[in-house]
Amino acid sequence: MEIINRRQRMFSISRKLRRESKTVGFVPTMGALHEGHLTLVKEARQMCDVVIVSIFVNPTQFNSSVDLEKYPRDLTTDVSLLAEYEVDYIFAPEEHEIYPDGFSTYVNVQGVTDVLEGESRPGHFRGVATVVTILLNTVRPDHAFFGQKDAQQVAVIKRLTTDLGFETEIVVVPTVREESGLAMSSRNERLSAEEREKAAIIINALRAAKTEFKRGERNASHLTQIVRDTIATEPLARLDYVHIVDRESMQTIDKVGDNEALIVIAAYFGDVRLIDNVILNRKQ
Repeated sequence: MEIINRRQRMFSISRKLRRESKTVGFVPTMGALHEGHLTLVKEARQMCDVVIVSIFVNPTQFNSSVDLEKYPRDLTTDVSLLAEYEVDYIFAPEEHEIYPDGFSTYVNVQGVTDVLEGESRPGHFRGVATVVTILLNTVRPDHAFFGQKDAQQVAVIKRLTTDLGFETEIVVVPTVREESGLAMSSRNERLSAEEREKAAIIINALRAAKTEFKRGERNASHLTQIVRDTIATEPLARLDYVHIVDRESMQTIDKVGDNEALIVIAAYFGDVRLIDNVILNRKQ
């Protein structure tokens, strides 16, 4: 396993792998790795000849300098975890390698970024789209792996790669959950023990609504009300939003039809904001 810090070295490795006709799987992360990330790595390992993981805390996707400062960084621990999964290369650049002096080019994906997380966190997806574009151009992978938990991010990246003509296939891996059902996230470490336990109400609420969907309920307002009522039973939870949206466009819908739809939610426990979703009428 080689740790790469410079983009030029990553370019060279990428060119070499293409010449050798190796299938490259790429898992972009911001470090603070947990089982959710490692599931992506395992999927990449199964599908590809070579696995590359990036570790880069991207400053342009944070809305708060305090959040950026608080984000956990432990490269040594992350590297030791990845070594167990036979990762071939770790790309861990410094900020100036990604955003050199004079950097002034950003990627905006319109429409899909205007709602939900985009509305709550202005500029967040511009940062995500920009860094993903840079990373895909640098690594040139055949497959890039993302988790379903960040459903809107997935929709943004799929739109980006389609519109800008990237050859990389985006592989979406199901959400990995803690034993309680809480979606795994680096943010979970900031919850108190009680908050972490009670935060399982999020998936319980989503599953209650999905159960009604399976029984035939198609009215979005009825399904979201089930989520609201369930969340309201937990005093530690503060709901930010819950919507039913088209899985590709992320636009809200009034009635679930034939297209794949999501129930998406954001809720606070203390000052920690958690997101989750479940898929309705999944296509085979």
